[in-house]
Amino acid sequence: MNRFTYIRADDVAGAVREIAKDGEAKFIAGGTNLIDLMKENVERPSRLIDITRIALRDIQPGPHGGLRLGALATNTDVAYDKGVEHRYPILSKAILAGASPQLRNMATVGGNLMQRTRCCYFYDTATPCNKRTPGAGCSAIAGFNRAHAILGTSGHCIASHPSDMCVALAALEAVVHVTGPGEERAIAFADFHRLPGDTPNMDTNLRTGEIITAVDLPAKGFAEHYSYLKVRDRASYAFALVSVAAALEMEGEKIKEARLALGSVAHKPWRKQQVEKLLNGQSATRDTFQRVAEALLHNAKGFGHNSFKIELAKRAIVRGLSQAASGEGKP
Repeated sequence: MNRFTYIRADDVAGAVREIAKDGEAKFIAGGTNLIDLMKENVERPSRLIDITRIALRDIQPGPHGGLRLGALATNTDVAYDKGVEHRYPILSKAILAGASPQLRNMATVGGNLMQRTRCCYFYDTATPCNKRTPGAGCSAIAGFNRAHAILGTSGHCIASHPSDMCVALAALEAVVHVTGPGEERAIAFADFHRLPGDTPNMDTNLRTGEIITAVDLPAKGFAEHYSYLKVRDRASYAFALVSVAAALEMEGEKIKEARLALGSVAHKPWRKQQVEKLLNGQSATRDTFQRVAEALLHNAKGFGHNSFKIELAKRAIVRGLSQAASGEGKP
């Protein structure tokens, strides 16, 4: 681990001022991802700005009848909050499917959005990685890529996004609030993370000096018909091979509105609204769900070890939608 200096910020304005002083500085809260990366010399910040004293932990009513999650609320805070459990159970279930209780007690909402890929080549500084060192090459494309992306990849990177929470937030159409030098802005969740393209080293569309302050959940939480399905190698403390957040609004046996997001198949949570619309007005049948699965995975591409994920994702979509339609996810 490299040498660094440490400072505590007491408010958002102070945090923004401090990070503006040093382009190599990083914010730290729970540290559940950043510290690991520092230990492996993947991240080498010159300065750590501790933001844990900033009053951003509250979970409170948000605009337009929704709920606002403070950026420093822990994963445990959110998962067991009564408002989240009752109104947004898909989010609670997604969070509880991830990590361990100890990590959830430390990990924060903002940190979860900012966590980086778990690609083994990204963590191994002895191997080329465009995400770590732009222009170095991607070792995963011709290497061991079982956990890697099958959608939205580029010739520069096939890493997948590891978050469970973010898949549910994508399906719910959350909004991320950030503050930077001189301004505050809101970012639709679909626009927060990036696909790799030619710049896989850039994970998000945050601007220099910005800090996440809150995440807003909309009024509609799909609490009656939802499912969060996580397919992984073991039952706990494992990243997904494929995950599915399915949320439906039903009118009898027909689907009035559908949301469908996939995790661990792309560089960001994967959602296609034009595919979701194929479900509107349709009967909640296996054949309907199968057609949607085929459409969503139409452009999927495997790289050898991970080619099985294409069929796995299709089957997971059918199962997740079936569970949502039947209300299996509801406690």
